[in-house]
Amino acid sequence: MEKNTEYKVAALYRFTDVKDIQSLREKIYAFAEENAPSMCGTLLIAPEGINGTIAAHPSEMDKMVAFLDDTLNISKDSVACELKYSSASQKPFNRFKVRKKKELITLRKPEANPLERVGTYVTPEEWNDLINDPDVILVDTRNDYETKVGIFDGAIDPDMKIFTEFPEWVEKNLDPAKDKKVAMFCTGGIRCEKASAYMLAHGFENVYHLKGGILKYLETIPADESKWKGECFVFDQRVSVGHELKEGDWVVCHACREPLSAAEIQRKEYEKGVSCHHCIDTLTPEKEKGLRDRQRYYSSLYPDAQSEDSQQA
Repeated sequence: MEKNTEYKVAALYRFTDVKDIQSLREKIYAFAEENAPSMCGTLLIAPEGINGTIAAHPSEMDKMVAFLDDTLNISKDSVACELKYSSASQKPFNRFKVRKKKELITLRKPEANPLERVGTYVTPEEWNDLINDPDVILVDTRNDYETKVGIFDGAIDPDMKIFTEFPEWVEKNLDPAKDKKVAMFCTGGIRCEKASAYMLAHGFENVYHLKGGILKYLETIPADESKWKGECFVFDQRVSVGHELKEGDWVVCHACREPLSAAEIQRKEYEKGVSCHHCIDTLTPEKEKGLRDRQRYYSSLYPDAQSEDSQQA
């Protein structure tokens, strides 16, 4: 960690059977209250496992990770599991939440079970060679507001609003009889766990996905060797990161949650916490007043944050 770094950020997931979600949720809250009072971010717990991004002062984060490791083996080097770190110069979330979910990543396809089947993992060091193969179809499994911020050179953007659109997109655009090699990527790897499991269940044979996701690639591969274009959208108040996971230049409109580039926030329609050119035409006077009041309120509570938590975990 750098000397001026205040928060250590952990992005994690593990697919594993969780029997008593409420009990685990209570234990996590109790541990954080006693051992990691600076903890912020969100953990999602479902019958299929745990997922989330959290942040805390470094020593407190180490305690929380050790607790989660003892409880769920989150750092175990195996399939359907990932733990990676980055840093934030300011508090990246306003509070700490542990939420119960039906699925860690909603797809509504029971056959997409990473505990039963999963695609072939490809390390960041191996990724460039794989996607240079002309027979490989490279697919981004993220949503459209994420791909706007950055994407791998030559990748297909399915232009999805939500991840549940992925199966329909596959059915309409890919053919297991013709598309013999498909490589996929996402932010941290978890969406590709389900996406690859789904495709294998539907007849695709050679399905690859980037181990550790875009974040691990940007952390590992030097910029002059990279095939990544732009920055990577992240679900916290940093909004985006670049190579070496350095904090990026994008912000989020907290009215419509659309990522905005440095050029876009210079437009006259942009008002921090209130509007941007994507949503200003939809604002009623009542909604505009409510957003402006909310921005003032959260600015007074969290002067270093952009606004109220509005990203997903």
